[in-house]
Amino acid sequence: MSGTVWITGAGKGLGRALALELARRGWSVAASARTATDLDALCHAAASLPGRIEGFPLDVTDGDAVARTVETIESQCGPLAMVVLNAGTHIPVSAAELTAAPFRTLIETNLMGVVHGLAAVLPRFIDRRTGHVAVVASVAGYRGLPTGAAYGATKAALINMCESLKPELDPLGVRLTLVNPGFVKTPLTDKNPFPMPFLMDVDAAAVRLADGLARNCFEITFPRRFTWLLKALRLLPYPLYFALTRRLVPSMRGPEQ
Repeated sequence: MSGTVWITGAGKGLGRALALELARRGWSVAASARTATDLDALCHAAASLPGRIEGFPLDVTDGDAVARTVETIESQCGPLAMVVLNAGTHIPVSAAELTAAPFRTLIETNLMGVVHGLAAVLPRFIDRRTGHVAVVASVAGYRGLPTGAAYGATKAALINMCESLKPELDPLGVRLTLVNPGFVKTPLTDKNPFPMPFLMDVDAAAVRLADGLARNCFEITFPRRFTWLLKALRLLPYPLYFALTRRLVPSMRGPEQ
C-alpha cells in the first residue's frame, strides 16, 4: 500500500525513522515537526528514496495551525490515505517536587496535539469513508510507573481514547491503530537516567511499526518481550504491583536526585 501519509513529530526519533522507512516503501510523506532545520535534514536524507518527503513545520499544540496544515498538505500533496499522530515529549515528575507545569505541557503536547490532529482529519476521512489513523501512545500508559505521573497519564488517556473511538469509526470506514512502543533509542530516551530493558534500535522499531501499519490490527507493540511483560503486570493486584514499583524508585530518579 502507498499514497500520501502525514506524520507528526517527524523531526527526530521514531517519527523521523518512520518517515524514511515509509518513503523507502514508496509513500509520499508529509512530515511535520516544530523545527524547520530538522525537517530540511529529513527531506535531504530522503532524496534518493523511491518515495518523497516534504516538510510542513508545525506546533501541534496550536489547533488552528494543525487544521491549516492539513488543508495545505491535501492541496499540495493530494488526499491523505494515512495519518500517524506521533508528536510527543516526556518530562519526569517527582512526587516530592510536584508542580502543575509539566502536566500542562505534556497534556497540551501528547494528548491535545493528537486531539487536534484527529479533529482535522477525521471529518475528511469520514466524508470519504476511507482513511487510516495511527496514534502513538506508549506502554507507559498501561500502568503507573515512578516519575511517570504526567507522561503516563497522557499516554493512558490516548489508549482509552482510541479504545473508545474504534467501534465508532469502524462502520464509518475509518481504520484506527494504536501504537504502544516500549523503550526505543531516541534523543528523548537518551536522557533517561535509568536502565531501559530491551532497548530497541530506532530503525528496527520503524520497520516494525511500518509492518504493523500494513496489517489490519488495532494495536502495534514492540519490542514484544517487554510489552507483553507489561501487559502481564496489568493483571497483578495492587499490593503486588506496588511492591515491585517501589523498588524502581531509586533507579528512576537517577543519581543526581
